[in-house]
Amino acid sequence: MGAGKTTIGRQLARRLSLDFFDSDREIEKTAGVDVATIFEFEGEAGFRKRERRTIRELSEKHGIVAATGGGAILMEENRQCLARSGTVIYLAAGIEEQLRRTRHDRKRPLLHTAEPLQALQKLAELRNPLYQSIADICISTEGRNARSVVQSLAKELQAQRAV
Repeated sequence: MGAGKTTIGRQLARRLSLDFFDSDREIEKTAGVDVATIFEFEGEAGFRKRERRTIRELSEKHGIVAATGGGAILMEENRQCLARSGTVIYLAAGIEEQLRRTRHDRKRPLLHTAEPLQALQKLAELRNPLYQSIADICISTEGRNARSVVQSLAKELQAQRAV
């Protein structure tokens, strides 16, 4: 959360001349409401069910860049779909950086708490090992602008294709 998945994904797709998809936006299009409303009426379990279906659909597409929601990694089925569908990039950011980037964002239901820093720490403890377990590329976005990260990723992807 707050690592830059959507921003970097969109710019990377543009640089590589590929289509870009954001799983949360795809869910919102299908549902006709935003993620926060889905959480409100269906809870996290309802949202994760929609997310699983969306990731399965995105994983069947070729020649795209897709950004998933931060919690997509929690479901084994999602991890399998992502791992077999292409190159998985893990964008890492420290907890303080995530908090700084998400502090004023009211569309993050899991941060609607009196202690968002502790919520982010708990999420990181659970999610980071899962991200690392399937990532083909790990890159820190800490203190970097999106353009710099995209340049690094494009070079890394080009180097992987050359091997």
